[in-house]
Amino acid sequence: MDKRNSRKNKVGLPPGTLVYLGKQRVEKTTLTLIQYDVGNLIERPVDSLEACHPTPESNTVSWVNMVGIHDVTQLQQFEPAFGIHILALEDIISTGQRPRIEDYGDYLFLVLKMLYRSPDNRQIVSEQISLILGRHFVCSFQEVEGDVFDPIRERLRTGKGRLRTLGADYLAYRLLDAIIDNYFVILEDVGERIEWLQEQVVKNPDPEVLRSLHQSKRDMIFLRKNLWPVRELVSTLQKSESPLVSADLKLYLRDLYEHSLQVIDIVETLRDTLSSALDIYLSSVSNSMNEVMRVLTVIATLFIPLTFIAGVYGMNFEHMPELHWRFGYAGAWAVMLLTAGGMLVYFKRRKWF
Repeated sequence: MDKRNSRKNKVGLPPGTLVYLGKQRVEKTTLTLIQYDVGNLIERPVDSLEACHPTPESNTVSWVNMVGIHDVTQLQQFEPAFGIHILALEDIISTGQRPRIEDYGDYLFLVLKMLYRSPDNRQIVSEQISLILGRHFVCSFQEVEGDVFDPIRERLRTGKGRLRTLGADYLAYRLLDAIIDNYFVILEDVGERIEWLQEQVVKNPDPEVLRSLHQSKRDMIFLRKNLWPVRELVSTLQKSESPLVSADLKLYLRDLYEHSLQVIDIVETLRDTLSSALDIYLSSVSNSMNEVMRVLTVIATLFIPLTFIAGVYGMNFEHMPELHWRFGYAGAWAVMLLTAGGMLVYFKRRKWF
């Protein structure tokens, strides 16, 4: 509802008006700079971006990470410091963006979702991640603290691997790769949940299982909405003719594209599995109801002839021959028991119960 009201309040405003469309998720906005080359690395929090942009002649790469995009004043610093267009800043601050990539000439603008499990582990939540890839810099924008980038930071600090030897495009690739790899973790968790639900719909198809199935179905719709566009994003980046993407990086992007396809395949497989589980649940409930109706029908059928016999001999007529017979009562019971027994034997042979 907060987002809906924000969008309503933004109607009619000029393009490029920075209005945060979301719920503030951190108290204070923080800016962190990691500036590195082959032999040196500087990591520090910053208040101003004036000294964060490396000179074009240097081989230094700057990674500026902003946590808490609700602060419009802080966000506006990126326009003069890195030449970020106001429309790109508007998309950064609008948290309902669809994953995509846009080429602004001097830089590439990427938007995608980072996925987490909620603290109670009951649902999947997303955080919009925006990336700006420039000639010698990468800017990342997050809604909350905590991410999947810690292994990348650690590699930069220790100098292991090729991160420190390659350019900003490789850093952007590693950030994308970390986000997409985390999708596999989320999908594996969802897959285990669906497998457990498949077992439950057979063993114990109660209403609680049905609620869990519907929750998982909502999760899969949410995942499909956020993960399907990632394939298009990576494909566009792979085919991009921008000078910001080096030829050597295209091989890594091809591998990343394969990962995005695997993510989509897993999503579709889980959706089909979940639909099958829901069908199994409905079939199980229907079969249980049929079993109950079969038992009730057999019982009712057994009592129809017994009710008929009891009704006949319960009539208040004076001249009924069996009424004055010494063994009339026992005979009536015998007839009813033989009738019921015969019907049970017949039903059993027909395998009706």
